[in-house]
Amino acid sequence: MVMASVSKVVLGSIAFGIFWVIAVFPSVPFLPIGRTAGSLLGAMLMVLFGVITPDQAYAAIDLPILGLLFATMVVTAYLERADMFKYLGKLLAWNSKGAKDLICRICVIAAISSAFFTNDTVCVVLTEFVLKVARQHNLPPHPFLIALASSANIGSATTPIGNPQNLVIAIQSKIHFGEFVLRILPAMLMGIVVNVLLLICMYWMVLTVQRDEEDATAEVVGDEDNASHRFSPATLSHHHSPEWNSRLAAAAAVRSFPNMKGTPPCEIQKASSSGFGSGKSPNASKEEENDVFTPQKKGTAPPKKITSMDRLREALPPKWKKILWKVCVYLFTISMLVALLMGLNMSWTAITAALFLMVLDFKDAGPCLEKVSYSLLVFFCGMFITVNGFNKTGIPSSFWDSMERYSKVNHVSGVAVLAIVILVLSNLASNLLYVTPVLFLGGRVAASAAAISSAYEKKAWLILAWVSTIAGNLSLLGSAANLIVCEQARQLCS
Repeated sequence: MVMASVSKVVLGSIAFGIFWVIAVFPSVPFLPIGRTAGSLLGAMLMVLFGVITPDQAYAAIDLPILGLLFATMVVTAYLERADMFKYLGKLLAWNSKGAKDLICRICVIAAISSAFFTNDTVCVVLTEFVLKVARQHNLPPHPFLIALASSANIGSATTPIGNPQNLVIAIQSKIHFGEFVLRILPAMLMGIVVNVLLLICMYWMVLTVQRDEEDATAEVVGDEDNASHRFSPATLSHHHSPEWNSRLAAAAAVRSFPNMKGTPPCEIQKASSSGFGSGKSPNASKEEENDVFTPQKKGTAPPKKITSMDRLREALPPKWKKILWKVCVYLFTISMLVALLMGLNMSWTAITAALFLMVLDFKDAGPCLEKVSYSLLVFFCGMFITVNGFNKTGIPSSFWDSMERYSKVNHVSGVAVLAIVILVLSNLASNLLYVTPVLFLGGRVAASAAAISSAYEKKAWLILAWVSTIAGNLSLLGSAANLIVCEQARQLCS
């Protein structure tokens, strides 16, 4: 691609520079507006400076990627409600054989779960569990936290839904879900083994030597505390457990009867139940059995029609209702993964699964939809426009033209050079911006490899996916997962 005019190159570089500074340093003193607003500012400047037209800006937004990202966040929210992550946390402590066994277990569980639930989500929900397990076993937490973050990054490279850059690569390359997994899986398994060996070698003494007896009296946290952990991708907030909420509701119900001081609990229960169930006639049970309505009397509320679905719900005890709902959530999620492995459209398959889970829940989907990180979706929209504008300047193309002859994927040396380039760009981009090297280089690297053969084109995309993800393990700012583990641990230990 030929370089654009000097004015477009300068203005496009300024717009992208502002976007990059705010995205990497969201609290920069001269403009502390955050990453999402920074991406929108960069997109707006690209249009105002005339680098791209408004129509080109809208066309740059990749809706399939946004749809897939939104749907995976919704599915993850329902899986969290179904206690999937609580069970993963229990696996960490179940029948543990010591510190080295625990670090191996964390690496394996974090890698496998991050492949399907994204690395950021896994790090948010498992950090607290890792800290509790380390405390229970009287062990220092930092080796296990590093194992969690690094393994989550490694595992997320395995599937197209493991992290944002893989979403972009899978959509743009049109590589099927199953093929993507099979081609990356050997590298992921080798990466986990190497990661475990490195961690054990680095922390051999720490994992072998027992701590002082004083620390052995550390409080052991039970399963009930673990159950109170609730994750929200948008706010990283913790909410009260359902048990606690039910206690608050019961207390509020008792407080609503001010004239019942000294009344026996059974009488209070009768009064509350009659109050909440008012509006039914004495023959209500008979009417509900026959599913018929009685003539409505003047001044009385109409009786409620009881359907077959209501009868089925009432017939099951609350415990079995919850178990049945959980099983259905897991089955729908497995069906989504099977459909993806069969090669169906990834975005629409994930959206369909998310909608089925909303219908299955049979209640207002607002609470689960609130856990979607809409700021992340807006950030991606702004980033797509800003990167597209910067591509129009011709700078990325000129950079690749100077590197292309050294980065041929049909030679080992070329693969090594390509990997180093991706590694450096990914760490320069940092955190959420590690998608930008994929947007900059993806199409050009694939086109260069396609000139050799179609097989090398797929190989180039997969190298890009693997290296850009693993690059996050080289520094704290290299991956959002690293920052999440660090920040969560700091808050929980303070």
